[in-house]
Amino acid sequence: MFFISYFFSSTTLKKPFLFIKSMEQQITFRALIEVIGKPQEHVEKALQGYIEKLEQDSKFKILNKEVTPAKKQEKEEFWATFAELEVQTDKLENLGQFCFEYMPSLIEILEPKELPFTDVETSAFLNDLQTRLHQVDMVAKQLKLENDHLKRNSAFMLKNVIRILLGKKTLTLSQLCQLTGVAKEDDLADFLDKLIDKGEIDLKEGNYSLKETNGSQ
Repeated sequence: MFFISYFFSSTTLKKPFLFIKSMEQQITFRALIEVIGKPQEHVEKALQGYIEKLEQDSKFKILNKEVTPAKKQEKEEFWATFAELEVQTDKLENLGQFCFEYMPSLIEILEPKELPFTDVETSAFLNDLQTRLHQVDMVAKQLKLENDHLKRNSAFMLKNVIRILLGKKTLTLSQLCQLTGVAKEDDLADFLDKLIDKGEIDLKEGNYSLKETNGSQ
């Protein structure tokens, strides 16, 4: 859990006529930053970029870092690497910024043992969290709209290609996969089944063909 807020500790100054002064306390935390992807060089470069960005951020001081070389994941084409960092900052609100900007998979506060915060600080954290969540939600919805649009266009193009191919001769599933570029036969078979249900194509003895009534369309 992380909090976006300001944390102040109080100390009594030696001069009696001065008021108690609030001072910011150093916060030390451990974070694990992981990068997964391909190729290997890109993964390692991406993690190094995160670390370099953090080193240049004046709000944070890296006390210790251990970087694990990228390893290929079993039965997958992806590579994974991670860095374990011990970081120090002087404001509690910086922890929230760290989480949003560097997306650690794990964060653990080492010092101090307690982090008191007020109702105002809690409200500030929740409001900032809500703002960021709304931004993420907006991006996710926009990506979904674009993805749905691409899927509809792709389906329309695939349907036209199939109609053109079957307009010349009957073809098997394997032949259609090869000509359309669809990698998995099961995926194309499902798509063809929908066209059969709509009465646009026929399947007889393993061969697909256009419906005679639609042949001239």
